[in-house]
Amino acid sequence: MSLQMEQHEYGTPMQRYWSPYAMNGGTGLAVSGADFAIVASDSRLSEGFSIHSRDAPKTYQLTDTTVLSCAGFHGDILALTKYLEARLQMYEHEHNKKMSTSAIAAMLSTILYYKRFFPYYVYNIIGGIDDEGKGCIYSFDPVGSYERETYRAGGSAGSILQPLLDNQIGFKNQQGVVKTPLTLQKAVQLVKDVFISAAERDIYTGDSLVIRIITKDGVKTETFPLRRD
Repeated sequence: MSLQMEQHEYGTPMQRYWSPYAMNGGTGLAVSGADFAIVASDSRLSEGFSIHSRDAPKTYQLTDTTVLSCAGFHGDILALTKYLEARLQMYEHEHNKKMSTSAIAAMLSTILYYKRFFPYYVYNIIGGIDDEGKGCIYSFDPVGSYERETYRAGGSAGSILQPLLDNQIGFKNQQGVVKTPLTLQKAVQLVKDVFISAAERDIYTGDSLVIRIITKDGVKTETFPLRRD
C-alpha cells in the first residue's frame, strides 16, 4: 500500500486536547492605608463571550479583619475557599481565637505550594488589618510565592488597573507631586474610578463592584454599579 493510499485511507493526523481548567474572568483589587484595607472585585462570572452570572462577587470574608479576593477558574475558587474555611475553623477550635491576617497569608502560601504540580488556577489577594492595627495587603502567585504590598490588582483586568494604582497611589511618573497619606474616602473613590475604566476595556469585568472596607471595627460592604454589556 503506497503512502498516498495510507494518507487517503486514514486521513491526516488529528490532535485531541483537553484542559482541566477554564477561565471565568473577573478582577480583584486591594488597597491598604494607615488603619484600613479595601478589597474589591466585580461580580461578573463569564466564559468566553457568555455571561454565566451577573451576581458572583469574588471577595470572601475569612475573619472579622481579613478578606480574600479570588479571580480565575471558578471551580478552583470554590475548592480553595471551602478548604480555607475548614482550616480556619480548625484553628479557631484548637486555639480559641481567630487566625491573624499575616498567619492566613502564610497558610495560603503553604496550601498553594502543596498543589504546585497541579496548581489552583486562581489569582489571590488578601487584605486586612495586621497585629499593629495597620492595613496590609498580600499578593500571591499560583504556586505560593507571596509578598506584602500597599496595593495590588489581579485578574483579567489586572494589567489595566495596576498602572493606574502605580500612578495614583504609588505616585510613579509624577514629578514634583507632594505625596499625601491615602485616606479611606479617597481610596474608595479611586477604587470605583479604576473599575469603571476596567469595565470599559475588559469584557470579563462588569455588572457591579463589591467593595469590602476593613477596619478595626470589622468589615463593611458597599456595592457600585458597572456597565452590564
